[in-house]
Amino acid sequence: MRLDSSAQLDQLRDDVRTFVAEHSPGIKQHAGVRAPEAEQIPALREFTKQLFGAGFLGGGWPLAYGGRADYNPAEAFVVAEELARSRTWTPIGAYHLSSAALIDFGTTEQKDHFLPRIRSGEDIWCQLFSEPGAGSDLAGLQTKARLDGDHWVIDGQKVWTTNGHHADLGYLLARTDPAAPKHKGITAFILDMRAPGVDVRPLREITGTYDFNEVFLDGVRIPADRVIGEVNDGWRVANSSLGHERSGVAASSVELVRQLDRLTELGTDAQIGKIATQVLAVQAMSESVRSHILAGTEDAADAAAVKIAFSETNLAAVELGVELQGRAGILAEGDSEAVDAGWWQDAFLYARAYTIAGGATEVLKNVIAERALGMPREPR
Repeated sequence: MRLDSSAQLDQLRDDVRTFVAEHSPGIKQHAGVRAPEAEQIPALREFTKQLFGAGFLGGGWPLAYGGRADYNPAEAFVVAEELARSRTWTPIGAYHLSSAALIDFGTTEQKDHFLPRIRSGEDIWCQLFSEPGAGSDLAGLQTKARLDGDHWVIDGQKVWTTNGHHADLGYLLARTDPAAPKHKGITAFILDMRAPGVDVRPLREITGTYDFNEVFLDGVRIPADRVIGEVNDGWRVANSSLGHERSGVAASSVELVRQLDRLTELGTDAQIGKIATQVLAVQAMSESVRSHILAGTEDAADAAAVKIAFSETNLAAVELGVELQGRAGILAEGDSEAVDAGWWQDAFLYARAYTIAGGATEVLKNVIAERALGMPREPR
């Protein structure tokens, strides 16, 4: 594993820090992937525009759409680390997934229209993949799309849609051939979130905040030219775009280090040493995976193993953070006597989501066993 820095990357790190100090739209108050309040959206759109304009995002895009010929893939990890370290917002929504799908599979007309609007912050995207009966088993999705003239008509339900209530557009997967094997008859679409028949209902979570949504689709009409890639090839489109966003391994280890620092402020406990060891292990794993990604030697176990280690270490850290508060641990965010304004309690309530979202721990262990280690497949 080699992760040598360079003068270029060191300068980029300094530039990101300076940029955030001058342009940050504010500090994220809560842990995790959380949705902003409606009044924050204009500032976040502007911050997205500034991040792209400064070259911190989108450098690896095609030159025609703002990419750079001298782009170094390692830059994405530096930027992700520094944005996480600053605790500022990053562009909300599924811009990284939608842009990857458009760049690799979109028509010229789609790229010309949508990619500049992602860079300018004009369009916020959400990911419309998961369903009540198709989360970890995404290929089991049942939202249907039928062709009616020059439009597709969509009926179904999506759930766990982060920032769906703020989104302008949705990156939607729907079943276009119910007779095909479940991985085959799926198509990717661009959905106008304000189209007739789209009903977005925010979900109030145990944290008391509204970050996820359920989205009901009742006879929604999508123009035929809003298909991404080929009809019935949506599974390939989705998996390709999911493989593009891998800089999150850098941000996750930064978050754990911050939590460890906060734990030491709560007191001394032998368990903190155990958490510190786990944090160091996650850091080493993250750096190893980053090295594999940059060298083109990544395998199926890499991202899955880091995600499991991060989510379990994060959960253990916030559980300990609440425990170390003693009786004050039963207080909640908003209570005047709560330690650290109740940050630990909110983080504790949210932490279990990390073991499910983006791939449940049990499913990812199967991925490692079957795809990376070559073990027999679990009976289906």
